[in-house]
Amino acid sequence: MDWRSQWGWMRSWVLYRSNPLHRRRLAAFYRSFIGRDSLCFDIGAHMGNRVDAWRDLGAHVVAVEPQPLFARALRRRYRDDERVHLEAVALGERPGRCTLMISRRTPTVSTLNPAWRQVMAVNPRFRRVRWDATCEVTVLTLDDLIDCYGVPAFCKLDVEGAEALVLAGLSQPLPTLSMEYSPADPQGVRDCIARLGELGRYQYRRSVGESLHWSGDWMTPEGALADLGRLTPDQPAGDLYARRVA
Repeated sequence: MDWRSQWGWMRSWVLYRSNPLHRRRLAAFYRSFIGRDSLCFDIGAHMGNRVDAWRDLGAHVVAVEPQPLFARALRRRYRDDERVHLEAVALGERPGRCTLMISRRTPTVSTLNPAWRQVMAVNPRFRRVRWDATCEVTVLTLDDLIDCYGVPAFCKLDVEGAEALVLAGLSQPLPTLSMEYSPADPQGVRDCIARLGELGRYQYRRSVGESLHWSGDWMTPEGALADLGRLTPDQPAGDLYARRVA
């Protein structure tokens, strides 16, 4: 492992694994979505901190991680856990192959979406980020995962600007999801809301960064779009949660 990748690994470890209390907070936050024996998809599992919290809740987890360094670590970590299944692939609109653009020092922003990379490269919050490595990865779809494992009770999408591409590979509504959003790329989350609206009726709620706190109550699609539209490009990213309604 070169020094840039080592630096990136340690950075991710500090962000996601250095605080043991964070795991308990994650479990408490997700308890309203995930119960014992629930099936969950963690798309963009990275260090596996969500996997740990969901396992604490008794869930079965499919962890999807295309970055080779992190996929190997996840395989080692969960090799004896029959309730965790690792897919070292990316997800997209259709099966195939794709180029993953890796930021070795900041691997949390590695992406499959070149348009997102161009948008973020000119954002002041990303001024020190460099995408300085690439690798070819296998691409599956959400439908492929569902065919293999079943319909998840909860699906997390954290794929750095490729969330809408992943949802394009889904042909049925899911009960609950979360999608990363970035105020610097507002079109990405708008596309996600539009795609989910084609699949079913959803309400939305937002959480900023890793705060694990809600920013407001559940909203209609129109309310969520208005809420997101008030954000400025310099504000931090977060997760938009979606729950299906009758």
